[in-house]
Amino acid sequence: MEVEEAFPLVGQMGPYQVYLCVLLAVLLQLYVATEAILIALVGATPPYHWDLELLSANQSHSNQSVSEQRAFGEWLLTANGSEVQKHVHFSSSFTSIVSEWFLIGNTSYKVSAASSFYFSGVFVGAISFGQLSDRFGRKKIYLTGKSNDLFPAQKCLFQEKMSLQFIPESPRWLYSQGRLSEAEDALYLIAKKNRKQKHTFSLKLPAERSPREAGSFLDLFRYRILLGRTLIMMFTWFVCSLVYYGLTLNVGDLGGNIYANLALSGLIEIPAYPICIYLINQKWFGRKRTLSAFLFLGGLACLIVMFLPKKKDTGVFAVVNSRSLSLLGKLTISAAFNIVYIYTSELYPTVIRNVGMGACSMFSRVGGIIAPFVPSLVWQQWAKPKLVQIS
Repeated sequence: MEVEEAFPLVGQMGPYQVYLCVLLAVLLQLYVATEAILIALVGATPPYHWDLELLSANQSHSNQSVSEQRAFGEWLLTANGSEVQKHVHFSSSFTSIVSEWFLIGNTSYKVSAASSFYFSGVFVGAISFGQLSDRFGRKKIYLTGKSNDLFPAQKCLFQEKMSLQFIPESPRWLYSQGRLSEAEDALYLIAKKNRKQKHTFSLKLPAERSPREAGSFLDLFRYRILLGRTLIMMFTWFVCSLVYYGLTLNVGDLGGNIYANLALSGLIEIPAYPICIYLINQKWFGRKRTLSAFLFLGGLACLIVMFLPKKKDTGVFAVVNSRSLSLLGKLTISAAFNIVYIYTSELYPTVIRNVGMGACSMFSRVGGIIAPFVPSLVWQQWAKPKLVQIS
């Protein structure tokens, strides 16, 4: 019996699998999610005003035929730190690293760089941990990564390790490594937790495959069909990450309360997941069409924002504005991001599945590294952030 034939007997998605999903995908990943978007709050720019009279008197650009906001933006790009602290005054509504160190103008890149460095670390992890998990097992590598991440919070680390002791190693990975007795033990545990009738089965490897067959990164490019799939999915992951984090980190520029904007940006993702899961399981839509449709709608939403009149919120523009279209783009790109996780894992055989996922995730982190700098393009031209996301 092969491992896939055993899963209908032990329960393919029973109570135990639901428990594992809640533990791994919800409780533990909440911490990771807060890390990724934390800079949107601690690096937000509070409302501020400037001494326009002093600025106009001291700067030669005051005689140019440009708006005050445009003139101030140009002055910021050349002003030194002491001039900025003298003429710029932040409101007391909230504080951040921007108001603490006056990170505006030609020093605003430091906020984007802080977030970019975080995603650079994720990039390194995506390169190394995908292949390591194929070689040493999913559970060991997951514990290693979490231990390094949570080392300062030793109490949380201890609780997490205790909970993960009850999680078995992946039966599919054990089977792919030829460790059949361990795979059988893991399947027996799943059957017991799902309260299934006890079955006795003996796993056997296919005759045409070596029990120690292992995949490598080069296998993704060795065969023409895998090469095409890998290149396409790498680019798709890059686009999803760039747009997803670009829209998330741009919540401070949508106007209104930044906390409400960030909450709406997160809440809008909730309906995206059941919608995409329903569509990808329909014969008339499927994975590829659903992914293409969501990417198209997301790009269209960003395109429309470029042609909206600025500072006009009456009539139809009270509903169709930059905030609503950004939320629509966030919904569609969240759905697309969810689909690529499922779709990509189905395109690779088990022995190189994690290598393929890691390679695609690596390119998505490149998008994450670039994404923090996208909102800052508004200083050059207000439409440039959306133009990058459309492209």
